[in-house]
Amino acid sequence: MTFEEFQEYIKNEIPKENCPVSKTLELLGGKWTSRVIYELEKADHLRFGQLKNNLKGITNTMLSSTLKILEDRGIVARKQYNEVPLRVEYSLTEAGKAMLHIYYEMAKWGSVYLVKSVE
Repeated sequence: MTFEEFQEYIKNEIPKENCPVSKTLELLGGKWTSRVIYELEKADHLRFGQLKNNLKGITNTMLSSTLKILEDRGIVARKQYNEVPLRVEYSLTEAGKAMLHIYYEMAKWGSVYLVKSVE
């Protein structure tokens, strides 16, 4: 779909439960979601403890919950190694890596429009 087709879609379409924009915003709307994706983008893979150390203020429960949601949505991959002690690593899937384009466009928009509103 081109940008122009998307504009027409917005003007003419009745919002639906499975609207891709709403679903994406719902996914990105969590307090920690974007920060987890950001940390995983910076590294090939991270263990739970490494993620927790990088995300100051997050609780174990919230990190576990956020990772589970991202895993269920196909954004994060969880790899468990059969070692003692147990080792689990998290990384972005191809879908997760593709989200970097979304953040890039948001950063461009923010640098133009949000910086002006602060000045």
